[in-house]
Amino acid sequence: MLIELHIQNFAIIQSLTLSLKSGLSVFTGETGAGKSIILDALEAVLGGRADTTSIRTGADLALIEASFALSGGVKDRVNAFLEAEGLLEDPDYLSLAREIRKEGRNTARINGRSVSASLQRELGALLVDIHGQSEHLSLLKVRHHLELLDRFAATQELLADYRLDYQKLRTVQGELESLRQSETDAERQKDVLDYQIREIEAAHLQDNEEESLRLERTRLSNAENLSMLAQQSLLLLDENTSESASVTDLLGQVVNALSELTRIDQNTKHLSEQAEVSLSNLSDLALELRDYAESIEFNPQRLDQIEERIDLINRLKRKYGGSLESIIAFQAQALQDLEKIESAGEQIQKLNVIEQELMEVLAEKALLISNQRKAASQIIANNIETQLDELKMTHARFVVDMKMHEHPAGLKISDDLRVDFDASGIDQVEFLVETNPGEGLKPLVKIASGGEVSRFMLALKNVLALADTIPTLVFDEIDQGIGGRIGLMVGEKLWRLSNNHQVLCVTHLPQLAAYGDQHFNVTKLVHDHRTQTEIFELTGETRQNELASMLGPTNQSTLNAANELLESVSQSKGKIKLQG
Repeated sequence: MLIELHIQNFAIIQSLTLSLKSGLSVFTGETGAGKSIILDALEAVLGGRADTTSIRTGADLALIEASFALSGGVKDRVNAFLEAEGLLEDPDYLSLAREIRKEGRNTARINGRSVSASLQRELGALLVDIHGQSEHLSLLKVRHHLELLDRFAATQELLADYRLDYQKLRTVQGELESLRQSETDAERQKDVLDYQIREIEAAHLQDNEEESLRLERTRLSNAENLSMLAQQSLLLLDENTSESASVTDLLGQVVNALSELTRIDQNTKHLSEQAEVSLSNLSDLALELRDYAESIEFNPQRLDQIEERIDLINRLKRKYGGSLESIIAFQAQALQDLEKIESAGEQIQKLNVIEQELMEVLAEKALLISNQRKAASQIIANNIETQLDELKMTHARFVVDMKMHEHPAGLKISDDLRVDFDASGIDQVEFLVETNPGEGLKPLVKIASGGEVSRFMLALKNVLALADTIPTLVFDEIDQGIGGRIGLMVGEKLWRLSNNHQVLCVTHLPQLAAYGDQHFNVTKLVHDHRTQTEIFELTGETRQNELASMLGPTNQSTLNAANELLESVSQSKGKIKLQG
């Protein structure tokens, strides 16, 4: 629930901090004092629209901060939302903030971290439901009706089970669609795949073949130069000329000299041994170099073969990937695709059987859900009509309109009827109402009278209180078009509603205000030639005075009437508590 709201430099509010409790909190004050501005600020911090026109004149930015205590089911939903976005801090508390700057920059924050306004709005929808005077109310949106009915009917487990099979069906249908499309193009695809597979197979590609070919091409292309360098090295190593001795002979002379040296001085033995090792290594080098020189091949025909092979590999790489690995992977995939095409007919038959089985299971489960909804819809209708009767709408009728739409590819729910379906089942649900006899049932959005809308919304909220999971409900002048007699009923309904929700209500009716567990007076004052809104929590005598002023000019008569009203409401609350 909302536990604190801080507003700074928003419209005519300079600075205001509101501490709220559970139960019913009412806000009273003269028209234009700023009651609706407080709700506008709350809506902004919940991710609603906020622009620079709302900044107090002379200020650079407006700031709204809201703190929430989390409990029950909403705590799990909010924490799951925050964890998914990496915004979870304290699982028991949540803070939202909105900064509106003069230069146009607008910052939304969740737990102190900047987020998009749309993300803040998505989270705000889990926390607070604001029912304004002219806006589209959440319960007037048809897409919410089925969800509310399901929560009231407790179909969650049935729906979860249904949706598992529904997802299986969609997966099977996706595979079928892919196979049928493949089957349509099968012959063309088969010819292409056959050609591609044969082309790659004919190449007989080997791992690391390309590198080996390039090395061999380099040797063949440079055979003459390689032979010349090898012969030159051999000449220096092992061939004497008239001009100089070979390196091997020279090193042999060194070995002989050091051997003589060692006979004289044993301390030089290691030098003699090193020289002998060097001579042996040099002899081995000469042998290997001679073998290499003899292996050098002058083979233009083999060079042409290698060039053709490399060219083939390059062509395949351009067609099937940038490497040998890609070509081989392409071949493997092509073989799988070909096998899939060749077995498509058999696979389609198998999937058709699975699809039919899932359709039958879904039809059975959807009917079970639908029947549970129908039973709940009648209970809702009866309860709402009872509520409307208590709110002096005696002849009003309410109906949960449940329809199914025929569809040839839908679920078969009888021998001669197939109906459309989705992840929510087979029902299309809309709440209909008739406020006056003879007018006929109409969608909620067609209700014209503001007073009727207010009373109807209150009746709906009371009946669906257990199904509605939003913890804080805000009603802006729900008493519009309602007189004093009905005001007591509305107050009682709101107070009953506050047993399951935190309820905030802006009102001009003293009969409704008397039911508040918290009572705030919003007033407009002038300080230093500047208008500003201030708010005061009223208790005891100050509250009695406020109710008296709402009843008429403050005098002993209205003060007595206010006192009697508070006593009457106190007795009414006591009776309700005793009734449980």
